[in-house]
Amino acid sequence: MRAVIFAAGEGGIDTLASVLTKLGLAVERPAALDGPVVDMAAFSSGRDVLFIDGDLEGVLSSAAFSNGLPPAAVIGLVGVEAPSRLKGLMHQGATAFLRKPVYAGAVYTTLFLGVNQHLQRKAIVDQLAEHQDRRRRRRLVIKTIVRIMERHGVDDDEAYSILRRDSMRGRISLEDYCEQYLACRSEPTGSTDDEAADFTLIRR
Repeated sequence: MRAVIFAAGEGGIDTLASVLTKLGLAVERPAALDGPVVDMAAFSSGRDVLFIDGDLEGVLSSAAFSNGLPPAAVIGLVGVEAPSRLKGLMHQGATAFLRKPVYAGAVYTTLFLGVNQHLQRKAIVDQLAEHQDRRRRRRLVIKTIVRIMERHGVDDDEAYSILRRDSMRGRISLEDYCEQYLACRSEPTGSTDDEAADFTLIRR
């Protein structure tokens, strides 16, 4: 795992870097930045943890966050406990804080909390995105079933059986099959008989 420290001045930063190295992290200390000039794509939540000094002016831009989350776990380094500094760190996605000057005994607990809080938030966001995608794709299934019913004069149960059987033949999920079916404006062909059904996508 990599720890990237964005800090202005000392404030126990050498101590922080030393402890992180002992914990097995590869430590990087880029030159002090002024403003959100960090390349978000350079970081990953499964690989990196970012330490950001509240004395710096917005290292990360929340406007570029994916789904409202920073690219990796963020731990704020707090010197002056001013509301504006704390708010700035929270806007950058900080999930834990270390007081400056940094003391060795506080690093591991803060690191543990910061990383796990970030991963927990990411899991919630991913689950929500998956749920929303399922809802969107479920509508595609309903549309496809209705179209089969209209074209073949079958009820909804039979239409669903045909649809499910053909998606299994294609070895793709029901939702993926319906998405392809509607996207390419295709139509099912074949019998509605359970034994002889041949439901395929035909591009027009």
